[in-house]
Amino acid sequence: MNQRATQTETAVNSTIRLTAAQAVVRYLAALRTEHGEALFGGVFAIFGHGNVAGIGEALYRHRDELPTYRAHNEQAMAHSAIAYAKAHMRRRMMAVTTSIGPGATNLVTAAALAHVNRLPVLLLPGDIFVSRAPDPVLQQVEDGHDGGVSANDALKAVSRYFDRIVHPAQLLSALPRAIRVLTDAALCGPVTLALPQDVQAMAYDYPASFFEPPVVEFHAPAPIPREIERAAAMLREAREPMIVSGGGVLYGLATDALRAFAHKHGVPVAETQAGKGALAWDDALNAGGIGVTGGSAANELAHASDCVLAVGTRLQDFTTGSNTLFTQARLVAINANPFDALKQNAVAVQADARVALDALSAALGDWRASPQWTTRAHRLANEWRETVAHVTNMPVADGSLPREADVIGAVQRSDDESPANDIVVCAAGTLPADLQKLWRTGKPGGYHVEYGYSCMGYEIAGGLGVKLARPEREVIVIVGDGSYLMMNSELASSVMLGAKLIVVLLDNRGFGCINRLQQACGGAPFNNLIDDCKQGALGAPEIDFAMHARALGALSEQVAGIDELQAAMKRARAADRSYLISIDTDPARPTEEGGWWWEVAVPEVSDRAAVVVAREGYERAVKARGF
Repeated sequence: MNQRATQTETAVNSTIRLTAAQAVVRYLAALRTEHGEALFGGVFAIFGHGNVAGIGEALYRHRDELPTYRAHNEQAMAHSAIAYAKAHMRRRMMAVTTSIGPGATNLVTAAALAHVNRLPVLLLPGDIFVSRAPDPVLQQVEDGHDGGVSANDALKAVSRYFDRIVHPAQLLSALPRAIRVLTDAALCGPVTLALPQDVQAMAYDYPASFFEPPVVEFHAPAPIPREIERAAAMLREAREPMIVSGGGVLYGLATDALRAFAHKHGVPVAETQAGKGALAWDDALNAGGIGVTGGSAANELAHASDCVLAVGTRLQDFTTGSNTLFTQARLVAINANPFDALKQNAVAVQADARVALDALSAALGDWRASPQWTTRAHRLANEWRETVAHVTNMPVADGSLPREADVIGAVQRSDDESPANDIVVCAAGTLPADLQKLWRTGKPGGYHVEYGYSCMGYEIAGGLGVKLARPEREVIVIVGDGSYLMMNSELASSVMLGAKLIVVLLDNRGFGCINRLQQACGGAPFNNLIDDCKQGALGAPEIDFAMHARALGALSEQVAGIDELQAAMKRARAADRSYLISIDTDPARPTEEGGWWWEVAVPEVSDRAAVVVAREGYERAVKARGF
């Protein structure tokens, strides 16, 4: 700190002269949760012009109380930060800083992911000079009709709060607003504070009290009594109700309340991708995953239910089977976010999941679902668990490649405590479908799959964020070769940071999931599996993923089958650093059990007979939906 700042702070203790960048970092470093932990676990940074001289200098000053983590890709480091917040159930988070230009625009995909999943991350991209003295600067996006446009404007559509700081004094209002959005259940999502590089370097006399902020309180609305009574009245009329548990149950720390409600009132529970783990996999009322990627028990119950209680879920198309799964039921929605609570013409309860469930249970008193319904739910849930055990323990036929279900079974068999101790991380493709159906999760947080935005490339970066948040747990990243090739650089970061990951790479030689969808819609296999892609004279490359992982500093091996995979998993669990296991898998064989219809528009006209047939099936399904 310069001499003037020291004298002002110690002698007067009323103002502190800091640059805008120093003020941002000092403020973030001072924030504490009610448990005394730092709200921000650190800052991921890739420095360049636009942030290295300002934010970089400030981060160096506070490197002990606010760690800075070096990454290799801006999108990936934002994914890591988002995963860190999700692993902490949104109670702790991280910031990321980039240069201007491509460093900033690389954040757009990650910001969209956080926006869709209602997850907090603070984005601090550098921005162009406010003074415009050196205009245009390197990497500046010039607009012919708006002189105020910069590349960071691309982040406005995917930020829950956006501010461009054009004077250091603006931080006095912008930073508290940003923190409120990041810690409010109804508002939660990405926040962008664009920081022009000349403003970062400007000094201002800040009130000393600004850097002694109060303990951060996490805000979630309490239920309005009349909304609880309306919801209770609807449930009292129901004989065959169903709970759909979404991510809001986990983020609202409502898992105990959910379990108590379900068992007191005899109501089965189905889990969305974000809500999986809210109940233990072997709970008698856990019917498993719901929807397009769900299991048969949850989907049968949902389609027969007369009232669905949706708790903390966005009700996106995979959950609702493109709005066909529970159209026969009346819907009650508990959600802190009013936008989500009002979907599907639901009776809305805008509230924190835990408080709302407790209040609704009290209002219902001794009401219970029909005994026959609860018994049916127990039976179906148990039958689904038996199906999971069967599907994940089937022998692989001689000469056949294993499928995803075989890999999932081997991973969990490699440690008897896997359901309680392991955290699985995945995103996009067929793997989330099989994991939602088949992964056994013993406690909240053991299932970390990004399927709100279905973003390929999240897996390894997300795994790094989870490991930084939960270093005591085994973090297992299951990823396909397509996603791995999109974004693998943070495997090197995991080695550098001593944040051990186990990466199980399923090599089906292309985009197997979308190849199957292509054919299901009548299309010819084209441009998805490598063999179906345009190639030059040398043909497709033979990619050695194990060798590639070793080049990034990880341990690795290629295995030939499921028995070898299970043995390799034991070696990986015992290893002292990130460990990649590559296994060839079958791109054509998904798990047939479970599932539900998903609307994918098929061309209305085509000269391909298979497309015409697929269109006829699509039209029948749309007609059956009724709208």
